[in-house]
Amino acid sequence: MEEQGKLIVFSGEGRGKTAAALGLALQAAADGKTAVVIQFLKGKGFAESIFCKRMEPDIKIFRFEKSEVSFEERPTHQQQDDVSNIRNSLGFARKVLSTGECDLLVLDEILGVLDNGIISIDELRDLVEQRGLTQVIFTGRSLSGELCAFVDEISQINTVRFKKYTGE
Repeated sequence: MEEQGKLIVFSGEGRGKTAAALGLALQAAADGKTAVVIQFLKGKGFAESIFCKRMEPDIKIFRFEKSEVSFEERPTHQQQDDVSNIRNSLGFARKVLSTGECDLLVLDEILGVLDNGIISIDELRDLVEQRGLTQVIFTGRSLSGELCAFVDEISQINTVRFKKYTGE
């Protein structure tokens, strides 16, 4: 059997799934590796993605949806506009994996894409089967048992207490 990169999932209702994934991207960059982050379902302006833009070319971050607000906050008719952009971003992820463009690929909120029925579990499985030696990270709230069957490592993130840091 051919060696493959790990498939890691950060899931749960808690805060910090994206931050955990980006932490591994930073660690990869510190080790001289490259990371590609593709964000789904999020509005523009997340602080983590703004910070990661400064880390290029070691960490490249992409967001194909055009809305200022998250997918779930948009009316249904506007969500349909995003579906084709999301599917395009999945095509981009497939290309990144098939060309070995990076050492680590983060698919941020991909589990939400699955939950919203935009892609099927089979499409997601087919995508990650192309990973070769590339390590892949999924983030999102819910994780199906069917998906667990082909994941190497799962971290369940639950917030016990949250007080937003204000920098003051």
